[in-house]
Formats: sequence, structure tokens, C-alpha cells
Amino acid sequence: MAEQGLRTTIFIVRHGECAGNREGLFRGRCDFPLNETGIRQAEALALELKGLGLTRIYTGPLARATETARIIADACGADFETRAGFNNMSLGEWEGRPKREVMEEFPEEWSLWIEHPDRLHVPGGESLPDVQRRAFSNLDHLVRTHPGETFAVVSHRAVIKPLLAACLGIAEPSFWKLHVDTASYSILVHEEKRGYCLTLLNQNKHLAEVIQEWV
Repeated sequence: MAEQGLRTTIFIVRHGECAGNREGLFRGRCDFPLNETGIRQAEALALELKGLGLTRIYTGPLARATETARIIADACGADFETRAGFNNMSLGEWEGRPKREVMEEFPEEWSLWIEHPDRLHVPGGESLPDVQRRAFSNLDHLVRTHPGETFAVVSHRAVIKPLLAACLGIAEPSFWKLHVDTASYSILVHEEKRGYCLTLLNQNKHLAEVIQEWV
């Protein structure tokens, strides 16, 4: 049998619930902490991941991500590091605003968000291709740095979805072709000659309560 080389395993984790999720807001870089449900979700997620060989946790810098990552790291006895490349998408004028309000005030941009978000550029914010490039660059660096290891990346919906699309070569519009709930995890494996393979998407069976966001 031909040797395939080292296989690196990456757990891609969405942070636990925060008030912005519960209230139907565009979050972006607004620094919502975990709410009580989010803390319970993160604790359940940590129990789920404990014993699966995680040695390192990388996270975006916002509170809802770092709090989720710290709970996992404490349970798994793993190292913990913040990386700006996994920060949430900057949403400019939309940040902190109710989605229904944005829909009414920006009808053309809202249509793009619903139908082809890869082409949307909110005033003062980032585009999804920009987010995809920085997140994928960071992940690729970590895979090269830790070949054969198992680590986790804790981030946000608007980072995880374009990141997975980049890893799998999914062409735009890709954003609504993948779904990740709060405090869910997905698993990628990477081999040098084969690249990335998705082995699990949006695992949430450990959660007693979750709000699914479809817009």
C-alpha cells in the first residue's frame, strides 16, 4: 500500500451563542460575549471534544470565540492562541443592526446577501473573498506548521463557511451551500498530496438547544 504521508486533523468550531444570535443581529466585529446558553453550549462542546487528541486551539480575537476556545482548551488540556486571521468578517454599517432593519434599508444589498453574498461589499466592511483569503492563508500556515497533529480553529459563521469552501474548492456562490450552527464542529483532514478532505460537517448532537440561522 502506498504511503500517503502525515494526516493532519483540524476541528473547525463555531463559537457558542451570544445575544447577537438570539436577537437576530448582524454581529460582525461587535464584541458580544457568550450568553448563558452559549456558555452551556461551549461546555457541552468541550466534553464532546475531550479525549479526541486536541493539542492546540486557535481562535479569533472576539469574546464569543475566545471564551468558547478557552472552555475547550481547559477541558482538553490544550494550548490556546488568538489569531487575527480568524476574526469575524467586518460588516461596516451593518454591524449590530437587526437583520430585518437592514433588509428594509438596503434592499439591493440584501438581495445580494440572500442570493450571492460572495459579491456583496458592505460599506466600511470586508467582502467574503477577502475573509476567505485571510482565513485560508492562516489555516494553511497552521497545517504546514503542525503536520500530523490534531488542532482546532474556533471562529464565526462568516469565516468558517468561506474557509471550508476554499478548502474544498467550492465555487461561488458557496456561502449558502454550507451550514454551521453555534457551538457545532466540523472536521477537515489534510494530506500533503491530496489536500483537504471534509469528514464531518456541523456536528451538533451534543447541544440541548440551538438557534439555526438561515439568513
